[in-house]
Amino acid sequence: MTKHDISLLSFSQLPPLLREIPDPPRQLYLRGKLPDTNKIFLTVVGSRKSTSYGRETCRQLIRGLKDKPVCIVSGLALGIDALAHQTALEVGLSTLAVPGSGLQDNVIAPASNRRLAFEILNQGGGLLSELSPKQPAEKWTFPSRNRIMAGLAQLVLVIEAGERSGTLITARLAAEYNRDVGAVPGSIREPQSTGTNSLIAEGAYPIISQQYLLQLLDLEDTASSTDNDIPPYLSPEEQEVLKQLEKPQNREELVEKVSISFTQLQITLTKLEMKGLANESDGKWSAR
Repeated sequence: MTKHDISLLSFSQLPPLLREIPDPPRQLYLRGKLPDTNKIFLTVVGSRKSTSYGRETCRQLIRGLKDKPVCIVSGLALGIDALAHQTALEVGLSTLAVPGSGLQDNVIAPASNRRLAFEILNQGGGLLSELSPKQPAEKWTFPSRNRIMAGLAQLVLVIEAGERSGTLITARLAAEYNRDVGAVPGSIREPQSTGTNSLIAEGAYPIISQQYLLQLLDLEDTASSTDNDIPPYLSPEEQEVLKQLEKPQNREELVEKVSISFTQLQITLTKLEMKGLANESDGKWSAR
């Protein structure tokens, strides 16, 4: 059990961005500390049944924000949400959880992430909820809290979401609130990528590299080299090929510059295309 008291924030005490949405909460319960509102609030959401690709991408993107003035907001849910909070804590970023429940110890949801909630509090983060402290999670409590996560954010980042994922509610609310929405592209064969790929088709920013995320957050490190844009979760073959794709080239040109066979090159290009990192046009391949 933790000793952090629950306080009640009036409308005037809410973060400025949250006060701007069409249906702002009139008040919020806060447990712990509200992060500095001068920081960039990045809401990270995703599938409860994340893949290894989604988990590694989540870790990589958040680790790349170390020492930046960023607060990671998420919903304390299983999967990507919990991992976003955990990774933020690991690299010393502020983090704010918005559970679909009240904030009393015995109702924080999900129960399996209560230890994580207490760790957030103990490391100087905070928990926010519109619900009374004793309110347990119910089906109706989640859509309402999603608008809070969307309203807090300057950018909502979606890392894996199924076709009917509740995560998409947060993303679409953010778009309605005129907030930026980014999505990590994924394989067309993975159900967890159906929602994110659809968001990109609808106009969300495709988060294709760490550097691109930094650009969207106005945190671009102009001294970074091109190699820093290569996602570290890729296989050595994928990284080698992607480095060559700054300039459009056909397969015959590429095979002369890489250390893999023509057959392996074709397989690697297909994998990069499925991950949204490369595409073919008029017989030539280039990075996206």
